[in-house]
Amino acid sequence: MDLLLALAAGLCITGIFYGIRLYRADAKLPSDLAVALEVGATRTSAVGSGVDRLGMRYAPAVLRMMGPKRVNRLRVRLDMAGNPGGLTVDRYAARRAVYGFIGALGAFALIINAHPFLALLFVAFGIWWAEVGIWAATRARRAAIERTLPDFLDVLAVVVSAGLGFRQALDRVAERYQGPWADELKITLRQMDMGVSRRDAFEQLRKRNASEQVAQFVTALQQGEELGAPIVDTLIAIANDMRRTDAQNARRRASKAVPQATGIVTMLMVPATILLIGAGMFLGSGMNFGG
Repeated sequence: MDLLLALAAGLCITGIFYGIRLYRADAKLPSDLAVALEVGATRTSAVGSGVDRLGMRYAPAVLRMMGPKRVNRLRVRLDMAGNPGGLTVDRYAARRAVYGFIGALGAFALIINAHPFLALLFVAFGIWWAEVGIWAATRARRAAIERTLPDFLDVLAVVVSAGLGFRQALDRVAERYQGPWADELKITLRQMDMGVSRRDAFEQLRKRNASEQVAQFVTALQQGEELGAPIVDTLIAIANDMRRTDAQNARRRASKAVPQATGIVTMLMVPATILLIGAGMFLGSGMNFGG
C-alpha cells in the first residue's frame, strides 16, 4: 500500500509540473487548430469541441514535448483512423493537455483522501484516454473497408469490362459508394489528378490503411500492371481471394470463440447451478440446524 501511495504521489507531482510547463509555454496557436475549432464542430460532439477550446492554448507545447518523430507517427495513426470527428494533430494535442490536467487533478485529490488505486485510474485516464478513440476508430474503419472492398472490386470489374478505362471506372464507382473506402479512393484520385503517378498514389493508399486486404489489393494491382495481365481478371481474382480470406478468418474466430464460451459456462453457470440445486435440496428437506 505504501508503495502504491508513493507511486501515485510521484505521478501526481509529475503531472503538476507538466501542467505548469504547459501553462508557461508561450507559443502561437497553429492555424489548422484555429480553423478546426471554428468549423470542425459539425464533425465532433459538443464535449469534444469544448475540450478542444479549453486545451488550444497548450496544444503547441504538447507537440513540442512529443517531438517530431512522435508527431509524425501520430499523423500516420490519424490517417489510418480516418481523422475521427475531424481530429487533427493539433486537436489531439489540445485534448491531451486537458485530459492530462484532469487526470493529475483527480489523482492529487484521491491521494489526499487515501485512495491510491483510484488515483492510478485517473492517471491512466490522463495518459491514455485520447488514444482510446483513435484505436477504436482505426479498428472500425478497417472493418468497414474490408467489408466493402470485395463487392467494390466486383462492380469495378463490371464497369471496366463495359469499356471504360481503369481511371474513369474507378472515379465512376467511387461516386456510388459511401464510407471510408470511398473516401480513400477519392483521395487517391485527387492525387492522380495533381500529377502523382498511379503507382505512387496507390502506394500511399496502402500506407494510409492498416488493412491486409488493402495491401493485397495494391500489390496485386501493381503486379498485374507489371506483368500485363488483364485488369478485369486481376480485379475478379483479388475479390475472390479476399472472400476466401474472410471465410478463413471467420472460421478462425469461431474456433476461438468455442473455448471462451466453454470457459464462461464452466466458471459461472456450473457453480451457480450447483448452488441452486443445493439450496433447493436444503429448503425441501425441512432441516433446521438452529434447533
